[in-house]
Amino acid sequence: MLEKTVQQEVEKGTMLPLMEEFYTIQGEGYHTGRAAYFIRVGGCDVGCHWCDVKESWAPEKHPPTAVDQIVANAAKYSNTIVVTGGEPLTWNMEPLTAGLKEKGLDVHIETSGAYPLTGSWDWICLSPKKAKMPLDEAYEAAHELKVIVYNKHDFAFAKAESEKVSADCKLYLQPEWSVREKMIPLITAFVMDNPNWQVSLQTHKYLNIP
Repeated sequence: MLEKTVQQEVEKGTMLPLMEEFYTIQGEGYHTGRAAYFIRVGGCDVGCHWCDVKESWAPEKHPPTAVDQIVANAAKYSNTIVVTGGEPLTWNMEPLTAGLKEKGLDVHIETSGAYPLTGSWDWICLSPKKAKMPLDEAYEAAHELKVIVYNKHDFAFAKAESEKVSADCKLYLQPEWSVREKMIPLITAFVMDNPNWQVSLQTHKYLNIP
């Protein structure tokens, strides 16, 4: 009975499969260098072969945690909160973002956009994946488009994706970490030829922080 109740709370979004939460420096994209509290939610079926947090994929491996507790933890550390995964939009984000907003916090999400957009967000970083493409509403809402570059074909993919977002959306190319030395020169050349794009690096990895 207790297990069924917990499952119902997860389905409502009042509990979430919490993989980890930590205070660090945002290492990627538009808000690089900003102190931020990360909430990493378990559960993802997008299945990127180069994903560096594959342990987040199976939600049952992560303890269902009350949103009120997650919010209380986050409010102790930073004004900027980043919800990531896994794929956080697997779950209903309304209760979590409502709680964070009540605390006056700036709430960001990093998402593939493959699931319906729930929650109230100050910043939406859309990182589309070929295996499971974003919904139209994700393109419309995105403040930032971040395309991971693993091979040369990803440049054409990035250009096609940039045509789907608003004119105000910030455009970033980020090398997949394992091939960064090979891809960074290509990304640099692309950005110089296409100055509406910017380079994003996983600076937290260079800084050796989470």
